[in-house]
Amino acid sequence: MHVPDGFINAPTSAVTGVVAAGAIAVSLRGARRELDERTAPLAGLVAAFIFAVQMLNFPVAAGTSGHLLGGALAAILVGPYTGVLCVSVVLLMQGILFADGGLTALGVNITDMAIVTTVVAYALFRGLVKVLPRTRRSVTVASFVAALVSVPAAALAFTLLYWIGGTTDVSIGKVATAMIGVHLLIGIGEAAITALTVGAVIAVRPDLVYGARGLQQRLKLRVNGELVDAPGAEPAPAAPAPVAARSHRKVWITGLVASLVLAGFVSFYASADPDGLEKVASDKGIDEKAEEHAAADSPLADYGVKDITDARVSGGLAGVIGVGATVVAGSAVFLTVRRRRGDDASPANTETTV
Repeated sequence: MHVPDGFINAPTSAVTGVVAAGAIAVSLRGARRELDERTAPLAGLVAAFIFAVQMLNFPVAAGTSGHLLGGALAAILVGPYTGVLCVSVVLLMQGILFADGGLTALGVNITDMAIVTTVVAYALFRGLVKVLPRTRRSVTVASFVAALVSVPAAALAFTLLYWIGGTTDVSIGKVATAMIGVHLLIGIGEAAITALTVGAVIAVRPDLVYGARGLQQRLKLRVNGELVDAPGAEPAPAAPAPVAARSHRKVWITGLVASLVLAGFVSFYASADPDGLEKVASDKGIDEKAEEHAAADSPLADYGVKDITDARVSGGLAGVIGVGATVVAGSAVFLTVRRRRGDDASPANTETTV
């Protein structure tokens, strides 16, 4: 779904750039309410994990592949505002370091892949969580459905942008049919990855999953050897985890190692087929005016290290560098946001003048 330079005309790209900048500004303020001393260090890790998993293209149809977009995953794990920032950091790293996604199209990509996926996924997720039983399994199910829907929603958003500012004369109906069709299939992979990741985290540290906050555990009675909900009993908060268990250091290290392994080793086995947008662009001719990336000469362009001839080593090293750069950039952003929240809540800022 990374839109290259030249697909969308300059005026439309400029407008989406303004939209993206405004959304990031709003998200920076909103993230202050979402991030706390536990989740702020982990938000940068979420961005790095999304970067790593996006390198793992999976086959979805003959000659076509897909990869994680990550908006749903980020929103559910760390909150919708922080989620927008996570995906935006990933897109910025990919565009600058790896020539993936045009620089003039950065506003298009942030609008499509960060804003649309996060807003659609989290709105649907919250709606499902409200009507489903308040259990951890329901959070995982809602994550699956939300992620599934977010991908064709992003494909539809791209189609609308192309209808407004596309640079080639192609039937928009054909573009919409092809984009939404292939991204429905990609959405299944997105949903599986999102549900598995959310389920894994919620199984060991539900307190670190933003979308699981507020889950409560009903009082139980043993009747004829079976545990049943106490009749008429109010839900009781689940017992707090021991202080040692609440430490996020082990989760952070585990997540970072997983990200490095995925990007540095597993990515070598990813599908080499063009992704959904690339395939549709080639088949429908919407790539006729695509432009060479401004960072095409980057030493990391196309996810390989320049002058290293071994493809496995080159790609793996590029992936490790990408994970490192993303976790550093993301952590810097989120720790700064967290400190700003602390500054806003400091006694000096809460004093009133009579």
